[in-house]
Amino acid sequence: QVQLVESGGGLVLPGGSLRLSCVSSGRTISSYAMGWFRQAPGKERQFVAGINWSGGSTYYADSVKGRFTISRDNAKNTVSLQMNSMKPEDTAVYYCAGGRYLGPALPSFQDQRRYESWGQGTQVTVSS
Repeated sequence: QVQLVESGGGLVLPGGSLRLSCVSSGRTISSYAMGWFRQAPGKERQFVAGINWSGGSTYYADSVKGRFTISRDNAKNTVSLQMNSMKPEDTAVYYCAGGRYLGPALPSFQDQRRYESWGQGTQVTVSS
């Protein structure tokens, strides 16, 4: 397993941008598929975006397509989520997750049970 730590959350105006980062502490993420999830108060945690081990394949929830971009830099053991044109509905705690046994399809990346490691979460608030 890898230990993951998210950063970059905060308060942003509607239409603004934030960039979240996830870094592995003490272990490489090069063999892990990675994902971002979010959870709003009183709601279930939901899939946001995923990326395979090489970065060659990406997956997105319909609600963020065209606005969010997931990327990774295995040499730096980091995964990022660039969030543009943000909406109040994006307000949530965002979690970074990693897993070694995900299949090459969206359902696998959406399945939270596939992930072995989770970060502590970072708060994102979109409000005027």
